Amino acid sequence: MAAKLSSGGGGRYEESQNADINVTPFVDVMLVLLIIFMVAAPMAAVTVKVALPPAVAPPGTNPPKPVYISIQPGGNLFIQDFRTDLAMLGDDLRKQLGESRNPEKERIFIRADKDVLYGDFMGVMNMLQDNGFYSVALVGEDDS
Repeated sequence: MAAKLSSGGGGRYEESQNADINVTPFVDVMLVLLIIFMVAAPMAAVTVKVALPPAVAPPGTNPPKPVYISIQPGGNLFIQDFRTDLAMLGDDLRKQLGESRNPEKERIFIRADKDVLYGDFMGVMNMLQDNGFYSVALVGEDDS
């Protein structure tokens, strides 16, 4: 007397396909990683107690006000809100900065309209370098 274990027809050793994902190894790996991080996290913390001094800047040491050069599509130049031209850019920029600030260490921010010609922009960059302003940052608009 024999019993048939599968309802399908066919051969003597036929087995049906199993399309399920075996998640047991995945869960085992995740649990091991969880245990490792739970053990390692307290070891990464600093446990040495130190009385740190306060980090307060002395009064009157505010960071310098940033200087912006704006370039409009027609080639109009502005330092902050004051209009200038390419020939007077270096002198007007020194007047804007004052005597106490070093041009070589001063960062100049350039804001140029997207329709400004490349030649106009490079003229401003060359004039800044000719006058000793080497630290230049370009300002763009954030898309978000």
